[in-house]
Amino acid sequence: MKFIHGLHYNNIRGDIYGGLTAAVVALPLALAMGVSSGAGPIAGIYGAIFVGFFAALFGGTPSQVSGPTGPMTVVMAVIFTEYTAMFPDRPEYGAALAFSVVIMGGLFQILFGVMKLGKYINLIPHPVTSGFMSGIGVIIILLQLGPLMGHAALSGPLDSVMAIPEVLASPVPDALILGALALVIVYLLPTKLNRLVPSPLMALIVGTLALYIWQGSEITSHLDQGKTLFTVGTVSVLGNIPTGLPSPQLPIFELALLAGMLKSALMLAALGSIDSLLTSLVADNVTRTYHESDRELVGQGIGNTIAGFFGGLPGAGATMRTVVNVRAGGRTPISGALHALVLLAIVLGAGIVARYIPHALLAGILVKVGTDIIDWDYLKRVHTAPRAGVAMMFTVLILTVFVDLITAVAIGMIMASFVFMQRMVNLQLSSITAITEPHHEFPLSDEETKILADAKGRILLYHISGPMSFGAAKGMARRLASFDEYDILILDLTNVPQIDFTSTRAIDDMLHDAWDSGREAYLVGCNDSVRKMLKKQGVFGKINDEHIKSKRVNALRDGLKVIQERGEQKANA
Repeated sequence: MKFIHGLHYNNIRGDIYGGLTAAVVALPLALAMGVSSGAGPIAGIYGAIFVGFFAALFGGTPSQVSGPTGPMTVVMAVIFTEYTAMFPDRPEYGAALAFSVVIMGGLFQILFGVMKLGKYINLIPHPVTSGFMSGIGVIIILLQLGPLMGHAALSGPLDSVMAIPEVLASPVPDALILGALALVIVYLLPTKLNRLVPSPLMALIVGTLALYIWQGSEITSHLDQGKTLFTVGTVSVLGNIPTGLPSPQLPIFELALLAGMLKSALMLAALGSIDSLLTSLVADNVTRTYHESDRELVGQGIGNTIAGFFGGLPGAGATMRTVVNVRAGGRTPISGALHALVLLAIVLGAGIVARYIPHALLAGILVKVGTDIIDWDYLKRVHTAPRAGVAMMFTVLILTVFVDLITAVAIGMIMASFVFMQRMVNLQLSSITAITEPHHEFPLSDEETKILADAKGRILLYHISGPMSFGAAKGMARRLASFDEYDILILDLTNVPQIDFTSTRAIDDMLHDAWDSGREAYLVGCNDSVRKMLKKQGVFGKINDEHIKSKRVNALRDGLKVIQERGEQKANA
């Protein structure tokens, strides 16, 4: 196995161009997501640098570009707000706890990869994935409505919804104009121009220059609820941004908060894994290659762990940056690593320029990110999609927005499990064939056909096909109870590969119900697995050997003999 998956030097020109282009796209998004998270714009840049570099080196998707993403930023914003609010007198301590959670989340991702859990991401059904991705898109949009109109961002989507009337009633005109300018550029920039200069970067450059020319370069600062806010005129801007790289900080833990920190870390790890592997599938489709899921989780985990040590936002595979990289020619980890190094170079020298970037511009860029995350394709198909899937999708969406992501995905998976179980039960029940007379749709030998005909409906052949599960057990017994006019029951398990505990109890009940009502019952065709399970649960111990048959025809012969003997006894009586 290569130390760096997919590394070769046959595509250097494409990788260089792809990395440069991805960095240009990543810069405004990283700044915007850093601001949105509450940790500051530099945290977004640090996250893009560390996650982007180390995920490229150690990951399993050669063309993937990683960094802060909308879903990860939404979760990090909740974590950062939660822990800094716990220590209002020491916000830096709360921030350290939040980044300790990022480190733990990265370690969980590494563990997921080592345990080879990557393949299980594919078990999440599309309606659940669609619901939480769309929910995250809605959260991003709601959180940016305030900054778009010149107001401070609120901590949660529900607060943002409640504040909409106030925001609409008192917008900051200059900020609103800049926000509208950003929206126009990111949504309406011509495709040809977008290929030369990505729309987020164009919005950043045009909007910042417009503010600089319009209001001048004087930045003022003032305190608002204990936080220093920077403005140019009436427009809120980023203000002072640190340059250079921070010193690594060791994680800190509070024993009383450890359970909550573990839960938050698992949330980050699960979301980062899903987000990254979904992007890996996109990269596979575009490049016609195949990624290594478990290796990708390890790479993402290493990147997030190191980002946490340096105060960077957690990240994942970023779909837009990955597609931009591939279209520009990037095919190997060189492009992803180069994108991170370009951002590092920018951080080391561009802080003076970035301080003039208005929050309203970043809000406009993030609104576009939010609308891109929403699964419009599924929403367009809602009227034709299965109702169960639609119910799952909207349930997960609503819970994602107004509760939390882990609860949303957990309930979505529970709903999906019940839907899947019901479908399997229906399939199992539809595989049951119950006949008392020869049936052209059920294959019988000539002798079996003759025996059923001679029995004149007094033998019930109950044939079950496929695996038997607990979900279908009651349905099997209920369906058998609907038959009453028979003297001999033959339970045919010839085509049953395996059964579970509940099914063995159902079989035991069906046999004894027949015997208790004066009927004869036979068990036919048990393979080794089924026989072992029945024996283990004591079912065979209650059945005489003459009632266990290896072939269906033998049970039919004995059944017909019993019917004839009873007929003779009745005639003699």
